[in-house]
Amino acid sequence: MKALLLAALGSLTLAWLAAGPLAAQPSAGPQPVPQPPALPASRDVAYPGVNRLEVDATDLDRRIFRVRQTIPIAQAGRLSLLYPAWLPGHHAPRGQVEKLAGLVVTGAGRPIPWTRDPVDVYAFHLDVPAGVTELQVAFQFLSATAADQGRVVMTPEMLNLQWWSVALYPAGHFTRRITVEPAVKLPAGWAFGVALDVAATDAGWVRFKPVDFETLADSPMFAGRHHKQVDLDPAGRSPVRLNIFADEPAALDATAAELEAHRSLVRQADRLFGVRPFDRYDFLLALTQRMGGIGLEHHRSSENATVPYYFVAWNDAAPVRDLLPHEYVHSWNGKHRRPAELWTPDFSTPMRTSLLWVYEGQTQYWGHVLGARSGLLTRAEAMDALALTAAAYEARVGRLWRNLADTTQDPVIAARKPLGWATWQRSEDYYSEGQLIWLDVDTLIREKSGGKRSLDDLARAFFGAGAEGDRTPAPYTFEDVLAALNAVQPHDWATFLKTRIEDVGGPAPLNGLARGGYRLAWSDTPTAYFKAVETRRKASDFTYSVGFVLDREGDLTAVQWDGPAFKAGLTVGGRLLAVNGVAYDLDRLKDAITVAKAGAPLDLLVKTGDHFRTVRLDWRGGLRYPRLERIPGAVPRLDDILAARK
Repeated sequence: MKALLLAALGSLTLAWLAAGPLAAQPSAGPQPVPQPPALPASRDVAYPGVNRLEVDATDLDRRIFRVRQTIPIAQAGRLSLLYPAWLPGHHAPRGQVEKLAGLVVTGAGRPIPWTRDPVDVYAFHLDVPAGVTELQVAFQFLSATAADQGRVVMTPEMLNLQWWSVALYPAGHFTRRITVEPAVKLPAGWAFGVALDVAATDAGWVRFKPVDFETLADSPMFAGRHHKQVDLDPAGRSPVRLNIFADEPAALDATAAELEAHRSLVRQADRLFGVRPFDRYDFLLALTQRMGGIGLEHHRSSENATVPYYFVAWNDAAPVRDLLPHEYVHSWNGKHRRPAELWTPDFSTPMRTSLLWVYEGQTQYWGHVLGARSGLLTRAEAMDALALTAAAYEARVGRLWRNLADTTQDPVIAARKPLGWATWQRSEDYYSEGQLIWLDVDTLIREKSGGKRSLDDLARAFFGAGAEGDRTPAPYTFEDVLAALNAVQPHDWATFLKTRIEDVGGPAPLNGLARGGYRLAWSDTPTAYFKAVETRRKASDFTYSVGFVLDREGDLTAVQWDGPAFKAGLTVGGRLLAVNGVAYDLDRLKDAITVAKAGAPLDLLVKTGDHFRTVRLDWRGGLRYPRLERIPGAVPRLDDILAARK
């Protein structure tokens, strides 16, 4: 009774305090300044007239794109011009507005002042005077001249023109309702690849047929001195072309078999998805060490910049040969079908990324599968790549505190900045951990259906849905994914997926491997694929033994959280100087790790900043490199998954 009375009195006291004079009085100290007016909401209505956009891309020495826009005006008054901020495929506000310079706006021959929004720095406000029927806008895009300024997109040999970097658009309209007539001036003699239709050429300018701003932003261009175009689908139902650009002409030399593997990719994707959600497709492929790397999806093209030896040292390039399959799959998963929270009406509306484990995770899965089915990867390379992924997530100790769902925020949180403790912090793990989850799904469907159905059926029914050539986005939700899975094979997919996506601390998702007839195993010698990865990274990877990665100078570039090196106090930034009292040499380190199995010491002299110290690593497991091995008696479902479709 006393407890009830006290509880009642407490409730009355709280109510009196909330309603009394103290609650109504402001506290001492400053009060917030009101926020500026919100930007005009985007409406699904057409912007009047045609915007004209001209980009002069000939200043190779200074790497400057010079832009002129003509924007029609229907009425005087307040107008906001927006620079694209939230970029599709980046899943984050990555628009490089800091590189926009020299902005001048005029109307009827007179300057019109502009002000930048104090909150949304991608927005520029101006008051259009009466009588002005169009605005003339001029500015420069000052592309990176060195890697520490961002990705280099212009070199003396090639360039990557991303239209969203060189255009403003009027606020208040869906970008698909803003019509643009684009044009570009390229250096003399340069060829180009782009998923736009040429209308005319004059005085060095290439003028394209009008498109909506959304399509323009989704249609980047590669151009360069050294170029080859390959028809990947001769006499096919829609054009599919491989546009190759290179630093040097020799890098363009591809064998007939290598090009046939790329043609096979198109055929295998057709057999997987059925319908093509595009009327044309242009692979844009730069083989370069001078322009920055990229792998970015678009509906009718993809931007891919990778190693210059892609063709001329084919075997060494195995780790990058899933790049084109991955980006090609995105035309179905990511562009045609995309998470509803990732579709936005313009480039200023924030994106929400909770389904990236479908968008990117399943695309990562199909990228490797189609790489194997097409011959871009040998079966051995595909298996060894999968072993490396499995090993990475078995060792990803950050899974103990952070679930996969939370990593879908990493495009905004981490923005692909270098991480000191990646195995503990986690990064964009929805890619490759997602790949393992979708292998789990595929093998479970095969098991439950007695081999009659597979994830191929989901690909055709869900991502291949729609009419041939129809590019209209079809957004999906988590519930849509569940319904599609249950239509292929009834199961409690909600629990299955939520456990793997939302739970913390469970085992690495390797059940798909076991159900596929294989398991993760270890060897004291690396696979050819593992060595190719090391070559590409210019590194030596001891993650699964002593727990660190070294670059060619002996600098520690990664340290496994809670591994032997971590426990000895090593961290990224240290430099290995000596092994057991003798100057560091890669082979000497490998030998020392091997003989330590028998109890020999493993002492490392390490320099960190101005400090030197010798540490002893407690490791007796020798060298360890991942590979897959068959489980005796198990059904080898993985073999069928990777086999080409007839």
